[in-house]
Amino acid sequence: MRRMKRALKIVGLLFAVFIVAVVALLAVTFLGRQSITDGAEVNGIRIVKDGMVAVGVIPIADGEVALVDAGNDAAATAILAELTRRNLGPDAVTTILITHGHPDHIAGVAKFPRAQVIALDAEAPLVEGRAGAQGPLPRLMPVSPTGITVARRVADGDTITLGTHTVRVFAVPGHTQGSAAYLVDGVLFMGDAADTTDDGTIVGAPWVFSDSQAQDRESLAALDERLKRDNVEVKAFAFSHSGLLERGLAPLDAFAASR
Repeated sequence: MRRMKRALKIVGLLFAVFIVAVVALLAVTFLGRQSITDGAEVNGIRIVKDGMVAVGVIPIADGEVALVDAGNDAAATAILAELTRRNLGPDAVTTILITHGHPDHIAGVAKFPRAQVIALDAEAPLVEGRAGAQGPLPRLMPVSPTGITVARRVADGDTITLGTHTVRVFAVPGHTQGSAAYLVDGVLFMGDAADTTDDGTIVGAPWVFSDSQAQDRESLAALDERLKRDNVEVKAFAFSHSGLLERGLAPLDAFAASR
């Protein structure tokens, strides 16, 4: 009995140390990131803060919106509050653009049964829970079905029409193998592929959550080159774990040059 109690104490202590280490790691990872501003808007596209993650809300028709990701809250409380502010209900969400399949970006999907879920083809298994992510921490999570079906699988370079909006799709593998960025009316949604610091500097995805940090940085540099080559207008960057960055393409130019 004493040995069992001692073993349980040791297990409890190790678990406590693990939790403290994870919390410390998270604090260090996100230290210096620009805070998400709930309700920030660019060209009518609104950012909703769901804890430590941001969700984009795009009005696409009367009584109809699209989301970029679906947050960390399975109850979708913040998103539903935003819909209420617009005098809308859950059925108003007809499209959800998924940047990547980590749980803090897809938790609220089930609250919007009318929504067509869109993701890169390479990301569909992760979104649907048929495969696991390979980052140091995500790989510790069990693989299990999410109940989500990716109804439309897209590819790099595709365009999506949402009402009067044209959405351009960019593959930015590295954080996950099917990470996507979406350009909507000059707002480039980056998911977790990048963040911005308090001084407006773009930084890549943190290694602890990423399949390949090196690949992520290569993807960002390639994206910058592509946007410049195609003369694509970017008015603002929207990140999932930091605030809006409204400085045009210059911050991504600086990131690419620093490599």
